[in-house]
Amino acid sequence: MPMLGAILTPHPPVLLPEVGRGREREIAATGHAMDEAARQVARWDPQVLILTSPHTILYGDYFHLSPGSGAAGSMADFGAPQVRIQVEYDVPLREKIIRLAEGAGLQAGTLGQRDPSLDHGVMIPLYFLRRAGVNCPIVRMGLSGFSALDHYRLGQCVARAVEALGRRAVFVASGDLSHKLRADGPYGFAAEGPVFEDAVTKAMASGDFLEFLTLDPSLCEKAAECGLRSFQIMAGALDGLAVQPRLLSHEGTFGVGYGVAVFAVTGRDDTRRYAAACEQIVRERLAARRAKEDPWVRLARLSLETYIRQEHPLSALPEGLPAELTSQAAGAFVSLHKEGRLRGCIGTIAPTCRNLAQEIAQNAISAGTRDPRFPPVRAGELEELEYSVDVLGQPEPVDSPARLDPKRYGVIVSFGAKRGLLLPDLEGVDTVQDQIDIARRKGGIRQEDPYTLQRFEVVRHL
Repeated sequence: MPMLGAILTPHPPVLLPEVGRGREREIAATGHAMDEAARQVARWDPQVLILTSPHTILYGDYFHLSPGSGAAGSMADFGAPQVRIQVEYDVPLREKIIRLAEGAGLQAGTLGQRDPSLDHGVMIPLYFLRRAGVNCPIVRMGLSGFSALDHYRLGQCVARAVEALGRRAVFVASGDLSHKLRADGPYGFAAEGPVFEDAVTKAMASGDFLEFLTLDPSLCEKAAECGLRSFQIMAGALDGLAVQPRLLSHEGTFGVGYGVAVFAVTGRDDTRRYAAACEQIVRERLAARRAKEDPWVRLARLSLETYIRQEHPLSALPEGLPAELTSQAAGAFVSLHKEGRLRGCIGTIAPTCRNLAQEIAQNAISAGTRDPRFPPVRAGELEELEYSVDVLGQPEPVDSPARLDPKRYGVIVSFGAKRGLLLPDLEGVDTVQDQIDIARRKGGIRQEDPYTLQRFEVVRHL
């Protein structure tokens, strides 16, 4: 059978003795598991490895496959330049994957490479595989900002390409788990971190790949996970195949989750096709959220959907809006999220329209089509979007950062005509100084500029 199996691996540089210099012994279970996984791959004797890494080139709207005939890299960035790895790319297989992905409506290819060097997410599993005697060509793939289902579909294209060319292939899904497992870890602690670890390691142990596809995106974002999308592509590559799952190890010694698992293909199993089930669960989740939207959010959604589908704004406001929307004016921000990640956010500090309803309608369109950080929202994305609306209170000057609270107040940093704003209660913004620094940078204000501060409260609608 062309797909022989898959391994799921972490990529902490400290795992290598040349980098860890003794600290690798603190995660010895992970090292032993990596060796066992590599030995299993050697027993399978593949002709090609399909290797996905979160640290390979990543675009929000494109799957990048590394171009050329091969590449090299070293661990110099981690103090071990003597660790060098060189690979040959399986060019015909890469091109076949790209053609099949394009035929499936996925944006994929070799464009936009900024640095051809191998990243550590690729080199660390290869280090163990080489030590076990595995030295075949690879196809190196990055992740994207697309949905879980699109990552799964890309994996299905991988499997079809492997079968079409008759390759004996093993999938290597490189990715760490949560980065928020310990308060004294490099990224701190979040309650969602252990919850994510529990869910994803249970999926590794049981082989229930549907769990990889349907974990709550908000949970994943707050857990600061690294490798889930890599695992989703792997799941697609094993679509319709029976597997024997083995979770070899799981550690969180340094506050980051490291899991090692092996999935040996044992035959075919049509009950292990997860695309339709994933679609249904996502539809139900989004429908449940939409049913709870209040009039502020429903207006934002209607405004953007009308603009994109009919190519013009609302001709009139809908009837029956609350008086707070039609009888008062205020600044407002509209935020869009997709798969738990920001997809656009535009707002106004002070009112620019006759009433709040018009302010929200205008800013919803801008959030979806004019946020310079993102491409305009496409019609096909509209059903996947989640909205929030923040209505701003009147800003008031503050004479000291001590009067700020990033959970309660938003902040405006001003210097001359420059101004930067940050909303309150944002994920990852935990200190006053973080809040000021982000707002300052958004406004193009230098740290040494004599800026002034204002604070404001918001009413958040979901």
